[in-house]
Amino acid sequence: MDHAQEAVDLLAEGYTCSQSVFSVYAKEHGLDPVLARKIATGFGGGVGRTGNLCGAVSGAILVLGLIRGMNSLDEPDWRDKSYALDKEFIERFLAKFGSIQCPDLLGYNMAIPEEFAESKRVGAAKKVCPELVRGAAQILDEMLNSK
Repeated sequence: MDHAQEAVDLLAEGYTCSQSVFSVYAKEHGLDPVLARKIATGFGGGVGRTGNLCGAVSGAILVLGLIRGMNSLDEPDWRDKSYALDKEFIERFLAKFGSIQCPDLLGYNMAIPEEFAESKRVGAAKKVCPELVRGAAQILDEMLNSK
């Protein structure tokens, strides 16, 4: 399965970056993709359109938690392992794109109404976000296939 292309296709349908990244991994790991998209909804637009963490990044971190996250308090080392994976993903994303913050990547701060409106007018998300979503899925695949 080509997670990257599937995620980009979902983005093109109108789902957010976080929904697109998270839901493509959901079914093969025991989570209904519709439920995954519901869970990831609030992470769009830099977390609830606040201009913070990129949705492709938050979606990827949700994937890492789903697949390799902490199972119970009886296994405390799972938390450290999970955080290490999150950190590795973030470092790889930073190396590829230079930031994990939505305004830096998009060029507009979605929390500022005027900037949000201008970003919609020029189609900034349609120009920038597909590559971020594709890159997040590619990084995830590399990480998940190597461990």
